Amino acid sequence: MLDLLAEEGWSDLSIALVAERSGVHQTTIYRRWGTVQALIDDVITERLTRLSPVPDTGTLRGDLEEYAVRLAEDVAGARGALFLRAAMLGTHAGAAPDVPPGATSGAEGPAHVYMLDRGVQLQAMLDRAAGRGESPPTLLELLEVVQAPLYFHAAFFNRPVGADHARALVDRLLSLPRA
Repeated sequence: MLDLLAEEGWSDLSIALVAERSGVHQTTIYRRWGTVQALIDDVITERLTRLSPVPDTGTLRGDLEEYAVRLAEDVAGARGALFLRAAMLGTHAGAAPDVPPGATSGAEGPAHVYMLDRGVQLQAMLDRAAGRGESPPTLLELLEVVQAPLYFHAAFFNRPVGADHARALVDRLLSLPRA
């Protein structure tokens, strides 16, 4: 699916094209995902969960640094533009069974399923740190201080940051005053 998306481009991808490439009938794809956008969200979420899981190193700093470095690598990698676009656009409308407060679904607008799923995973990482007695940042602070700058550099400067910059963002996050 990601190969097809990279070859065809976001706007040219269709259920018919995915079905033809995968050897599956279109009805099967429609029944499972409903839309190309839902399929893209599912593929990207699965890829990140499997190949770039949220770390559990035993320390907040270790988890955050490993996450930031992996994210920087993912954004800089061959599929970085696809992941970045999915994160920034939030492609999927209404397929999340439990859309958290503040998110929208269906006719209200897109539920950012890719970002919601990743947010749940990141919150679990922060909750583990709190359970160990550490003082983690909020999820919003993590997204604003670490994730957003990594995406920003890739999207607007076309130059993803390296591991040292990713670790510096974690330093900045951990130096924020805690309530």
